[in-house]
Amino acid sequence: MPHATTMASLTDLAEEQWGLFTRRQAEATGMAWSTLARHASNAAALERVAHGVYRLRGSPPPNHLDLRAAWLQLAPDTPAWERSAREGVVSHRSAASLYGLGHLPADVHEFTLPERRQSRRPELRIHRISLSDTDWTTLDGLPVTRPRRIVSDLLSAHEDPGAVGHIAADALRADDDDPTSMAHALSSHAGRFGLRREDGPALLRWLLDLAAAPERDLWLNQISDTETVNPPS
Repeated sequence: MPHATTMASLTDLAEEQWGLFTRRQAEATGMAWSTLARHASNAAALERVAHGVYRLRGSPPPNHLDLRAAWLQLAPDTPAWERSAREGVVSHRSAASLYGLGHLPADVHEFTLPERRQSRRPELRIHRISLSDTDWTTLDGLPVTRPRRIVSDLLSAHEDPGAVGHIAADALRADDDDPTSMAHALSSHAGRFGLRREDGPALLRWLLDLAAAPERDLWLNQISDTETVNPPS
């Protein structure tokens, strides 16, 4: 394939992936590895941003560049627009960071996949969980777990409840989720915190108390079939 045609195909691909592409995607357009390496080494047209992931120069880098590159690495042959939850969903701390919720550092890229996947990369953490279609959505072009799922996953990972409370409050304040869905997602964790089993509203109340959220009562009053119980001591 002529070089100009190859570069045009690669440019079209990258434009649909925030200016990014993988080595395997480049090879699929007909670009030889030696050509790709040469373009990246002279810093003229391409920039290597992660192992096997490159960026076309000429436009500002996208936000969460490292996270996007890590997501592309999970299925390097598959274009972004052809992926589903099976290729990986941004989750846990990474998902909270993508939404801008809470203050937990997201120095490790966290993804959820339905099948076991091992990685030796220290900056990557894979969770094996089967997500339903209602557990995730698309945000800034990336598949990401919804806030209700984020707070549930973080509690399962034994994160600090106070930090999780801030994430829940930020999500409700930004209308990224609703109190009823949040409480329902928390119900399976209630017993572990000294509450009546399956009492998600009570657990949400406690988390919002830890976050000192002034809107707590307003949100709790919006929950369908709320049962009032004492928070854990």
